[in-house]
Amino acid sequence: MKMTGSQILVECLKEQGVDTIFGYPGGAVLSIYDAIYRSNAPFKHVLSRHEQGSIFAAEGYARVTGKPGVVLATSGPGATNLITGITDAMMDSLPLVIFTGQVANQVIGTDAFQESDVLGITTPITKYNYQVDDVRDLPRVVTEAFHIASTGR
Repeated sequence: MKMTGSQILVECLKEQGVDTIFGYPGGAVLSIYDAIYRSNAPFKHVLSRHEQGSIFAAEGYARVTGKPGVVLATSGPGATNLITGITDAMMDSLPLVIFTGQVANQVIGTDAFQESDVLGITTPITKYNYQVDDVRDLPRVVTEAFHIASTGR
């Protein structure tokens, strides 16, 4: 059975033992939300009213549990609304794994609707970041993301 990237992501989150995701849906990540719903995933989704609520809730989760807080946000303004929380988490050495949507590969760099340079914006305030261009890389990238979030400063 061929799986979509969204389905692969949900399976990867299960493998990582994720029990809670904090997020706010938007166009670029609706397929992920559909995959979560269809999978009967063993984790719960905490819906915030704004992406900043998601990131700060994930910080609280990480602070209390010691496990990475997981955040899901859409592209463009959804991703940029996470910046203050990402900076705060970096300064406090809190483990977060954040997934944001992005515009289609063929329009990256064209100022497409809801496009922002998330990699460029977050490079100074993250341990590492990725832009997955090939769905076959997704399991490796997710595994690496959780490892990096969980080890060292």
